[in-house]
Amino acid sequence: MNSKFTMIVRILLGLILVVFGSNKLVHFLPMQMPTGSAADFMNSLGATGYIFPVVGVLEVFIGLMLLLKKWVPFVIILLAPISINILLFHLFLDIPGVVAALLVVAFNGILIYKHWRLYRPLFH
Repeated sequence: MNSKFTMIVRILLGLILVVFGSNKLVHFLPMQMPTGSAADFMNSLGATGYIFPVVGVLEVFIGLMLLLKKWVPFVIILLAPISINILLFHLFLDIPGVVAALLVVAFNGILIYKHWRLYRPLFH
């Protein structure tokens, strides 16, 4: 379960999550603002005052745990609904960002597949 490929996927996903999760908290990367329905949706989430900080903290936590190789089976399952929502947002509202979303979902899916033996008892 610790092949070079799995290690590379885990580290890349961890780095992506730490960087973009931190950006939700500190805003150090310039972000292209979406338009239309995507902008309305993002503005609504931002207006709550808590969604982006909570998701940012979760992403940083999950990313750090992946980089430190701690609780990997737990954090990749914790990431699953977040990564699916990222993908769905880009598929339905902001298609230019779909490549990065597909990358996150693919990396998460690969890691879930690699740890599937640990999840199998949940389905019996």
